[in-house]
This record gives sequence, structure tokens and C-alpha cells, in this order.
Amino acid sequence: MKVGVKSLDRFPRLVIAGMSGDSGKTLVSLGIILKVQECGLAVRAFKKGPDYVDAAWLSWASGHPARNLDTFLMGFPVCATSFLRSASASALNLIEGNRGLFDGSDAEGTHSTAALAKLLDAPVILVLNATKASRTVAACVLGCQKLDPRLWIAGAILNQVNGNRHEQIVRTAVEKECRIPILGALPRVSGSGLLPARHLGLVMPEEHSRIDELKNNVKELVASRLDIDQIVSIGQNVAFLPKPIEIDDELADAHGLCIGFLSDSALSFYYPENLEALQRSGATLLPISPLTAADLPQNLDALYIGGGFPETHGAALSSNRRFLTALKTAAQAGLPMYAECGGLMLLSEAIRWKAQHYPMAGFFPFEVEVFSSPQGHGYVELLVDRANPFFPPGTSLRGHEFHYSGIVSRPSSIDTACSVLRGTGCGDGRDGVIRESVWASYTHLHALGTPEWARGLLQAARKYATRRVSS
Repeated sequence: MKVGVKSLDRFPRLVIAGMSGDSGKTLVSLGIILKVQECGLAVRAFKKGPDYVDAAWLSWASGHPARNLDTFLMGFPVCATSFLRSASASALNLIEGNRGLFDGSDAEGTHSTAALAKLLDAPVILVLNATKASRTVAACVLGCQKLDPRLWIAGAILNQVNGNRHEQIVRTAVEKECRIPILGALPRVSGSGLLPARHLGLVMPEEHSRIDELKNNVKELVASRLDIDQIVSIGQNVAFLPKPIEIDDELADAHGLCIGFLSDSALSFYYPENLEALQRSGATLLPISPLTAADLPQNLDALYIGGGFPETHGAALSSNRRFLTALKTAAQAGLPMYAECGGLMLLSEAIRWKAQHYPMAGFFPFEVEVFSSPQGHGYVELLVDRANPFFPPGTSLRGHEFHYSGIVSRPSSIDTACSVLRGTGCGDGRDGVIRESVWASYTHLHALGTPEWARGLLQAARKYATRRVSS
């Protein structure tokens, strides 16, 4: 089945970008989304790049699954088609950028937020952190305009301004020298006070203890400080997009298969497209909470274990010994399991974090330790070079990693399926730990960029179901 875009429309859209990470893009994006909806216009949200956490917050604010748009993982044509699959012609389609506007995978800015904005012919609104700067802010904007005149920078929002005088100086300088409007100015506040952070980024929405209060605080912050009418107008005055390619995501008939996925506040990192690919094949998806489930369902044909924060839930996970024992027993019995990052940690012997030791499922003969700095962060390229349950040798995989944990107390050798051409993986230039019918890696894959992922998981599930029925 080829799924593409059947009709074209204008698709109101804009990109919220910054000069760097931590410029305030997420806070501004959430504020715009909440206020636009309060004014009666629907919003669809997208996150440039592979980030799960910011996408979760955008989903929370918009009330719809926020899609990741990543040209490195998907390629440019597929990324454009992915946007049009989920964008709405009757909504404002807001795309939050990542890092700095031109920061990509190389010195040319390939796969940057700017590159995505040009791909989608979308206007860019810059979030400018004005901390301890005034006219220099205008120089930074001029630099962006000069670096790529083809980029449509339609306006800017000032962040962290220190009073009315500071705001007026920066506003005047930017509007005079750069000839773009200032669409609002936010005062100097502690972003962490609104959106608490930890390693890997922000605290997830479902873990925020006062989420309703947060919503009100964000709306109050931006209420009279952002020109929502002008922001919406910029997003609506856009051109039609060229016809996108069709995505060939043909999958084998998986009707009758039951695939579980571990999902709760401990493990929540799943791209919607990954789960949708499995559902589209006809498979039944079954969410299972490793924090509360007493056992695995008996009718599973495969298990998908995504990433998340198992270390912050270490005590609760470790105390659910019955479930962890069931997980290990199922793995030893040959149930296909595909685990990413947090899933690898769950299947290890134990997680070490902040002088604590949390026993886990113990399927893999090593422990993992969570360190104070990232052990792997960025895009990953893998070459499958050994037999495994999911990918034929010779398969090239593109993904990303962001993990503070690493494998420790490992045996002299562990079986792995991939050589790492770019990135860190599990260490020693390898990733994709394999044992029985289980794959565990630090690399996250996106189904639109790696259609082999869903095909491999479904094929392994079908083989297991056949053996289970015949035995």
C-alpha cells in the first residue's frame, strides 16, 4: 500500500526557531499553541529533529500527537510528505526547531531547522534571548539574514528582556536594522520554574505534578505579551506546497498478530509513526505498563520496548519482580523483543544511578550505569554485519542516540549485530546487542526513515506465532 497526499492545500504553517539551544523555543511554542487554541483556532504541532521530550510537550499543548520532522532520519522528500500527512488545512501547523537556526549535521548546516523551513516554504519566527545584550541582538538577526537570503525570516520574539527600557532598545534596533516585526517580548523568568528540566531535557508532561497550574502560568506569561493575531497571520499567508512524493510503506499482512509495547511514565519514547506502521499492517497493539503489570499477556507474538527514564523509576521497576521475571522468562523462551535505550537498560542485570543499585530483568549479562554527562548524543549510522532476528546483514540504519547510561561490568564479549559508522552505540564501535530473539541497542529508529524496522519486527512476530501455534 502506497500512502501519500491525495490533495493539496495551503496548510498554514510557521517555524519557531532560535539562535541556539535553550533560547526559549519550547516555552514560546507552547504559549502560542495554548493562546491560539483559546482564540478558537486548532493547532497541529511538529518537532524538528528526533527529540521525544519536546514532542511530548507539544502533544500535550495541542491535544494531538506531535510529529517529528527529521531530514537526516527520513530524507527530504519523505520528511515533506510526513508533514503533509499530519498537517491540517484548517489549523495552524507549528513546527518547533531545534538547536540554533542553522545548526545541522555539518558546517554547511545540512539537516538544520533552516533547511527544514526552506523545504516546507515556511516562515520563520526567531526567538531571541536578549540576556545582557541590546543592539547586538539585531546584529545576530542580520547575520542570519545575510547567511541565507533565501530563508524567510518573518519576525522575532524577544525573550528574557530586563524591563521596558531594555525591550524598547532591542525592539527598535531589530525592527530598524533588520526590517522584521517584533511580535512580542517575554520578561526575564526562570524557564526551569515553568518547565522543570533534568538530564535528557524537560520533565515529561505526565510527570509534572501541577500540570493545570503550568498551563495557566504559560498562558498568563504570553497573554498580553505576544501578538497572536499577527503570528497567526504570518502562518496563514503562505504558498501552496508542491506535490509530495508517495511513501512506499508496503507491509506484510499481520492480521492475527499481537504485539505488545511497554508504555508508562518509565518508558514512553515512541514515535507515533512506529506504532502506526505496526497497526497499519493489521497487527493488534497492546500497551503494557512495566510499573504495574504483574505479567506479560500470553498471546504476545512480539514485544517492543522503547526508551524513557527507567533510572528515575528504578526503585518502582525493580520492586515489580514478578513482571521482570516474566519478561526474562519470555525472552529466554524466544519471544521476539526489540528494545531501544531504556529497553536495553530494563533487560540488563541492574541500573546504577546516584549511588543506587536497581536490579532489573537480568536477561543480558551486564549492568548499566547512568553518568552525569551524555555517553552518546547525536545521529547514528549503523551497518548490520551479523545475523540477527530483525535485519538482514548488509542493511544500513540511520537513527539517533541520547543516553547518559553505558554498559558496565560486561563479560569479555557480548554478541552484537552492527558496526557503528557514526555515533557511539553500546561501545567499542558496536551496537545492537543480540541474544536469542532479542535486539537491544542505544540507537532509536524512525519507521518512515527505516521501513525495514517494521518489516523485520512483523516478520519475527509471524515466525514466532507460527512456532507457537504448531507447538
